[in-house]
Amino acid sequence: MNAPRTRVQRRPVHGVLLLDKPLGLSSNQALQKAKWLLRAEKAGHTGTLDPLATGVLPLCFGAATKFSQLHLDADKTYEAVARLGARTSTGDAEGEVIERREVAVSDDDLARAEARFTGPIRQVPPMHSALKKDGKALYEYAREGVEVDRAPRDVVIHSLSIARVAGTDDLRIRATVSKGTYIRTLGEDIGEALGCGAHLVALRRIATGGFHASQCVTLAALEAMDEADRIAQLLPPEALVADHTRVTLGAEDAGRFLSGLRRRGGWADSPAVAVFGDRPRAFLGTAHVQSGELIPGRLLSPIEIQQTLLTEATP
Repeated sequence: MNAPRTRVQRRPVHGVLLLDKPLGLSSNQALQKAKWLLRAEKAGHTGTLDPLATGVLPLCFGAATKFSQLHLDADKTYEAVARLGARTSTGDAEGEVIERREVAVSDDDLARAEARFTGPIRQVPPMHSALKKDGKALYEYAREGVEVDRAPRDVVIHSLSIARVAGTDDLRIRATVSKGTYIRTLGEDIGEALGCGAHLVALRRIATGGFHASQCVTLAALEAMDEADRIAQLLPPEALVADHTRVTLGAEDAGRFLSGLRRRGGWADSPAVAVFGDRPRAFLGTAHVQSGELIPGRLLSPIEIQQTLLTEATP
């Protein structure tokens, strides 16, 4: 007879965990594992990372989930390995090889490809993606053997480097890209431009927004920690708005701001403001400034602020 399953006692946890997502797990599977380890009541992520990719996956807990949408638009940096000479049904190593071609690529060819794919480009989203058409994910159509029309999307490749892996038909690709860019598609398009086709065999996200892989913790390391050390891995919710203009309010104005009232002051216009109280110093939420008015956006509740302060004060 199976032993009864132990029920995890959930608790309020507020902050951002920078996870180095392992190979093979979906973003949601990684999120649920971390949520279980932290015993968190509420959790979300800042955009999915392919199961075949590893690297930076910011996970949001409690109050931080209110600001997770802000990182969907963040630029991201990837390192990938593309194998020349073969196209697959999925654009990566999971799919079946559907075409093989001879590889004859020079350094000049690589330099031309770098130039061609740097800057604003158009991509056709891959069939094996979570993008939806008529309420159904494209990968579901693909599994049924159905190909649907996909409108090209405008994306930006901010920087791109392509180098041959010595003694192989592999390319090492490093790219910093705008939101909505598919690295699998970029690898395939580079292969087509080189005249031999290509598919990805490795993909790692090394940065998103201001977060870098060097700041991340693995699930294995998190699992080996005690509860206090796990909590200590969390960044405060305001880590998600580090690029916002900062405004600090006195106690009276802070209370009114948290109740949704606009405050007037000598602030310059700004579309993205992170608002703090000064006594105690606490993150209150986001706002924007227009014509000297601080206009509330997403706000923490008083209980969330109190719980966050208690978490930060815990040694």
